[in-house]
Amino acid sequence: MQRGNPWRRLADGALIAPSLLACDFARVGEQIEQVIRAGAEVLHVDIMDGHFVPNLSMGPPFVKSIRKFTDHPLDVHIMVTDPEYYVERFAEAGADSITFHIEATDDAAGLIRRLGELGLGAGVTLRPGTDAEELRDVAADVDMVLVMTVEPGYGGQSFMEDMLDKISAVRGMLEPGQRLEVDGGINAETAPRCAKAGADVLVAGENIFGSGDIAAAVQSLRRAIDASAN
Repeated sequence: MQRGNPWRRLADGALIAPSLLACDFARVGEQIEQVIRAGAEVLHVDIMDGHFVPNLSMGPPFVKSIRKFTDHPLDVHIMVTDPEYYVERFAEAGADSITFHIEATDDAAGLIRRLGELGLGAGVTLRPGTDAEELRDVAADVDMVLVMTVEPGYGGQSFMEDMLDKISAVRGMLEPGQRLEVDGGINAETAPRCAKAGADVLVAGENIFGSGDIAAAVQSLRRAIDASAN
């Protein structure tokens, strides 16, 4: 599969992006193969620095490691206080797209330009408590917007119902070719509701990797999304 910015070349329609934060790290290669065979189009990687959010997770070495297992797009969400410092390092490690928080930078436009120069997809996201209007000035320049449907920092949280209105508001800022991703509490019940509100990239972690049958969980999510489109 072609490397680099994936968003404009992936097939139209909703995409499933399993979150590797929830996988078994001792079996990451095996589990990546399972979700891809089941139909997942993108792999989502959550990065937390212990400062911007109160948890700590993988860094560039993890991205470099999983890059060896797959050519599938790596969608890297950096929950860090200094995204300008980290984008170069994750680009070198093998990220295809990087999503940063609007709250973490004073120069979102400059960071988006830099991601483009690096040949990466440019994504921007915001905490649940941040108004969608904060994205207005840069919405036209990104490949993807991520609406967090839980507070960033921990997996396994419950879906926040009031984020559906934010999904609709953000979709209204975007052109058809721009992607709208959701992350947090996504399962066969909440994913179709997000899709109806305008989301077309669905990140799911515990619902996939915490299930007894990873492939069946991906396929169940796909059926639920597809059924909502009919």
